[in-house]
Amino acid sequence: MAIINMYAKCTNSYINSCFAQVVGFVCTILLLRSVAECREVNGVLENLEYPAISCRKHSASLIDFGGVGDGKTSNTKAFQYAIGNLSHYGSDGGALLVVPPGKWLTGSFNLTSHFTLFLHRDTIIVASQDESEWPELSVLPSYGRGRDAPDGRFSSLIFGTNLTDVVVTGYNGTIDGQGSYWWDKFHKGELKFTRPYMIEIMFSDHIQISNLTLINSPSWFVHPIYSSDIIIQGLTIAAPTDSPNTDGIDPVKSGWDEYGIKFGMPSQHIVIRRLTCVSPDSAMIALGSEMSGGIQDVRAENLTAIDTESAVRIKTAVGRGGYVKDIFVKGMNLNNMKYVFWITGSYGSHADNDFDPKALPDISGINYRDVIADYCNYTAKLEGIPNDPFTGICISNVSTTNSDMKKLQWNCTDVEGVSSNVSPVPCELLSQKEEKKFDCPFPDEKLPIESVMLKTCSFKSV
Repeated sequence: MAIINMYAKCTNSYINSCFAQVVGFVCTILLLRSVAECREVNGVLENLEYPAISCRKHSASLIDFGGVGDGKTSNTKAFQYAIGNLSHYGSDGGALLVVPPGKWLTGSFNLTSHFTLFLHRDTIIVASQDESEWPELSVLPSYGRGRDAPDGRFSSLIFGTNLTDVVVTGYNGTIDGQGSYWWDKFHKGELKFTRPYMIEIMFSDHIQISNLTLINSPSWFVHPIYSSDIIIQGLTIAAPTDSPNTDGIDPVKSGWDEYGIKFGMPSQHIVIRRLTCVSPDSAMIALGSEMSGGIQDVRAENLTAIDTESAVRIKTAVGRGGYVKDIFVKGMNLNNMKYVFWITGSYGSHADNDFDPKALPDISGINYRDVIADYCNYTAKLEGIPNDPFTGICISNVSTTNSDMKKLQWNCTDVEGVSSNVSPVPCELLSQKEEKKFDCPFPDEKLPIESVMLKTCSFKSV
């Protein structure tokens, strides 16, 4: 399972969150709480407090391992040396590595189990633009190739695999991916490998990523994959609107065409709450398009989008196979949107030409309710697949004002469903039941991850 708690603006980002129990990713529950309390005694700061899934017995500073926070000196070896040494405390209460105020230039480094990486308020980790500091990795098995190039991919800035009990947090310290170098190479077609992500966790469990500011990632910002029991909360994520593929959080992707079908690991039991997004060229939340391993039981509520292309979008295509089902969305406040509802069955973008054209996706049980949307171009664009209609769509209690009512507000093809108390009146394929108004379903029972209580941890710092 996983929790993602977002109370930040995400610019040009998909916020894909999932609560997965056995195989899962992230969910969003906002916990408004004090991040830290400090007390200064004779120049020594004592009892610096922070919320975490696990507290650590040992702590150290990056400076102790030769780190230099001048924004010019490479700290790649310092991070590697520090984490390598602190990994020995994994069986003795774990360890915390403090990154003090300063600008810390670094290439990719790997995390370890029973470990916390902590960024102070005035800390900035700056990603190196020297490609020699980015190791090459094999492609993801559920993708079969890289997203930018067919061969391998660069390791993420902060990377971990086969880990347990890991925390990346701070007092809203910043990680700057310096993505412009990579965006330029992408646009020029000069990439030999897929661009690095900012934070990627693979084949791991009991992970927390919280209380950070993330800017200018080379590609995706946070990518938990093949992992479970994850909490993500309190992130501010931002990138220029024209930066390519700078998705915010990407756990609701389960594989690409025949590779995802073969790997067969779904994203499921996903909760997203209290999310605010500004994303003119993309969706606030996107499910897919790489959904060939399946996506099920996504719960999203208390969402706000402004100047955004669409709210909760589902993307798929012929050849994807897999499924997207049991999706529940409740409580959206939207302003100046292109689309309020957008489901696409012709997204395209295949891993290679070996996909099976008979592998049709199952899109069913899609529920939206309690939506207020002002100044929107279109209410809905719902496009299923011929001979593979998207079924069980339910939309209720929706009020939309449109910037141009002369435009066709509902464009529906190859879909089936019902609606209630929706304005403007939906398309005929979503028959409106005015004789008896109803609410589309939303689960009442909580997932176990929602009951996880963070501990109040502390460390001393000079």
